[in-house]
Amino acid sequence: MTTLKRPKTGMILAAGMGKRMRPLSAITPKPLITVGGKAIIDRPLTALERAGVDRTVINVHYLADLIEVHVKQYDKFDIVISDERDGLLETGGGVTKALPHLGKEPFYLLNSDSFWMEGSVPNLDLLAHYWIDETMDALLLLAPTVTAVGYKGRGDFLLDPHGRLRRRKAHEVSPYVYSGAAIMHPRLFKDAPAGSHSLNTEFDKAIENGRLYGLIMDGTWMHVGTPRDIRSAERALAESATGGRQL
Repeated sequence: MTTLKRPKTGMILAAGMGKRMRPLSAITPKPLITVGGKAIIDRPLTALERAGVDRTVINVHYLADLIEVHVKQYDKFDIVISDERDGLLETGGGVTKALPHLGKEPFYLLNSDSFWMEGSVPNLDLLAHYWIDETMDALLLLAPTVTAVGYKGRGDFLLDPHGRLRRRKAHEVSPYVYSGAAIMHPRLFKDAPAGSHSLNTEFDKAIENGRLYGLIMDGTWMHVGTPRDIRSAERALAESATGGRQL
């Protein structure tokens, strides 16, 4: 692979309530729950370290002090906390609030509970390799539903031959689910609504403008939404211990 122009800034969304992870999340925020011997948030932090970022913004709300103490121990790059203790802003509102820390260039966006077993090329490198600033506002990393661990939904998006995304219709089944990892440009959030809102607001606008793209990941995605999913993920990690590269 040729020399990449990687984003130098990342953001990890870590402000959710983790309700589906109860009772484990009653006293431990979901990003700090352990899967395979690591806090879940350590895996996206490791991915961003490998991708060579200089700064990572992390938003916090539920049990925020615990997350802040944990991530401040990470010394591989600068950590900036985007504080949502006064009110949860959801995914879109959280990124919008953090924009002053993210700069004017494309940035990585990762969910705090998204991780995968890498394939032959690190997935954040793949995103950087296929990013085209002139035509894209966001490039989403998509996981095939048939190989995803712990995912039983009907998928999210369909790809056209050029990689542009559209949402699946109610009667359709999509072969791909958004993995919770992407490159986004700050212009995606121009005229974003004030306050709490989902990233789906920005995704729908980008779809309308033909500027939301997708890339199929290399490797196996882990969906860890409930305590039962932890067992499935740990089983898959153990089975791959002598095989693929893990985060």
